[in-house]
Amino acid sequence: MLATTGEIVAQAIAARRGVAAFNVITLEHAEAIVAGAEKADLPVILQLSQNAVKFHNGQLKPISAAAAAVAEAAAVPVSLHLDHIEDDALLHQAVEAGFSSAMYDASTRDYADNVAATHAAAEWAHRNGLWLEAELGEVGGKDGAHAPGVRTDPDEAAAFVKLTGVDALAVAVGSSHAMTERTAALDHDLISRLRDALPVPLVLHGSSGVPDAELQQAVSAGMVKINIGTALNVAFSGAVREFLRQDDRTVDPRKYLMPARDAMADAVTHALTLLAQR
Repeated sequence: MLATTGEIVAQAIAARRGVAAFNVITLEHAEAIVAGAEKADLPVILQLSQNAVKFHNGQLKPISAAAAAVAEAAAVPVSLHLDHIEDDALLHQAVEAGFSSAMYDASTRDYADNVAATHAAAEWAHRNGLWLEAELGEVGGKDGAHAPGVRTDPDEAAAFVKLTGVDALAVAVGSSHAMTERTAALDHDLISRLRDALPVPLVLHGSSGVPDAELQQAVSAGMVKINIGTALNVAFSGAVREFLRQDDRTVDPRKYLMPARDAMADAVTHALTLLAQR
């Protein structure tokens, strides 16, 4: 069933658990995420990033419509979230495309520009019924606020939330995007201080590189929305490689996409169940 991200996050806070938001690249990703959530009997968030939209030739609606159809048919609450949006024009397509939330990413700009751009995005989002997440960072490059060694300052984060009016904040506490090995160590004391300093939910990006015990401890310390992307791609690619290793003559993509989808679903079930434990 289609739900809103705001509802799912609020329910997670009330239940003192985390909720996972998984990146969707293909229809198989969306199907796997929902199948895994149904097996866990837990809500889930489907995320489409700006990079995923670029992969689909810059067209948001075809893949978002497919994801929405999968969400509507689900037996558990599922929301649609537009992730890491730097392009205002793309953000402004969110409502018509069926999204209830978005993450506006101006983290690679300097602080003043980030505040101004994010404030404008939040005002637009709230006028149009969208829940808006943002990110605070001072380091440019692909990793942005999640470059190695970067940490979010609680006082600066509190000021940022007050000035921008965002509904959630992605913070840098030791994780990094696109990690294929689970070796990240989080600063749990910092997570607790950020939780106490901010009136909005905390979001952890780069969670694929974080071990299970670290994720559980992060939720206990105050993290709510946990973004997961690379872990699904690792499961997907591993299943495809294994199938083609055993049968290198197959030309029907359904033959190897089925085990790839199943592997992603298993990863989703594991992550959701883990984050729901108290």
